[in-house]
Amino acid sequence: MANASGFLTPTMISSSIGINRSGFFNPDAISKRVRCSTTSQGVESFSPPESRVPNPRLVSKGCKLVGCGSAVPQLQISNDDLAKIVDTNDEWISARTGIRNRRILTGNESLTGLAVEAAQKALQMAEVEPDDVDLILLCTSTAEDLFGGAPQIQKALGCKGNPLAFDITAACSGFLLGLVSASCYIRGGAFKNVLVIGADSLSRYVDWTDRGTCILFGDAAGAVLVQACDSEEDGLFGFDLHSDGNGNRHLNAAAIQENGSDHALGTNGSALGFPPNRSSFSCIKMNGTEVFRFAVSIVPQTIEASLAKAGLGHSDIDWLLLHQANQRIIDGVATRLEVPKDRVISNLANYGNTSAASIPLALDEAVRSGKVKQGQTIATAGFGAGLTWGSAILRWG
Repeated sequence: MANASGFLTPTMISSSIGINRSGFFNPDAISKRVRCSTTSQGVESFSPPESRVPNPRLVSKGCKLVGCGSAVPQLQISNDDLAKIVDTNDEWISARTGIRNRRILTGNESLTGLAVEAAQKALQMAEVEPDDVDLILLCTSTAEDLFGGAPQIQKALGCKGNPLAFDITAACSGFLLGLVSASCYIRGGAFKNVLVIGADSLSRYVDWTDRGTCILFGDAAGAVLVQACDSEEDGLFGFDLHSDGNGNRHLNAAAIQENGSDHALGTNGSALGFPPNRSSFSCIKMNGTEVFRFAVSIVPQTIEASLAKAGLGHSDIDWLLLHQANQRIIDGVATRLEVPKDRVISNLANYGNTSAASIPLALDEAVRSGKVKQGQTIATAGFGAGLTWGSAILRWG
């Protein structure tokens, strides 16, 4: 079965011979299906697939991370600054979250500008010219245009070949989904250099009178350049991705219609409410207790699943890099996975929760400081609104 261009797509191949989500061939998929159970209460009863020794990968190309970059706004807001506008203090915030500062977009700064700066730094590190970029994936839930922001990044970078650029919306899991998507495009054989950018400005959707949420979020952008390589050099060893819409009630920013008078088309009242009122979005609403329970339960499970698909164990992990949401979550997951504190990457104290930007931002700082070295193995995981979650085991460089 071929697509319109006459080529077999990775999806067609996987459905016919059973390639699992890590990119490994799975003979069991021919005769039976892997089961993931859940309940109407959400993610609490998630059961990961049984671990299996992976078979040789059925991929024509590999992919590797060869460059990274990040950018943050100039304005830094400390816990003491927040204490001036809401009933809180530095001790209360830092003890519950580990956050002490965050960066906020102001003035002439824009999220697109941050994303472009992060992308440029990633390209410079990778020694790749903008014209050599084949695909740009902007992972964001806060694009500055209803129809997405990735094409504007392509324009600003000066990619003369007009490479495809589009947005991926998956909140705090977005960057991880973008990373896995990049690997799939590359392994399909049509792309060589893929820019994956995580960028969010959740400060624009925060209720600054609610001390339960306004203390958590900051704005930032981070990027990586994923490049094709020989399959023997493949740097994405395994991944695991999930979502559960039952958990949406715990974390969301729903679309709302502005108040206005009803309109009627004609005289029979059959079209009351037309034309519709303009829509906007509510501020972020979060049940912190439930999100915390979700994260400390599901993140170790998904990392274990990715390790199993990669055929690796805990001792093979050089670094643990989680979405930077709450230091207690990071510490709890590290403890359950038996990863020493000195092998955990965290910059949460300086930036807060930057959503899709948090993983590439922390990675960029760790690489540029010399902490993460070429050839080291990183276990990374994202989790957030949707609810969505996932993990990947990858090698830097």
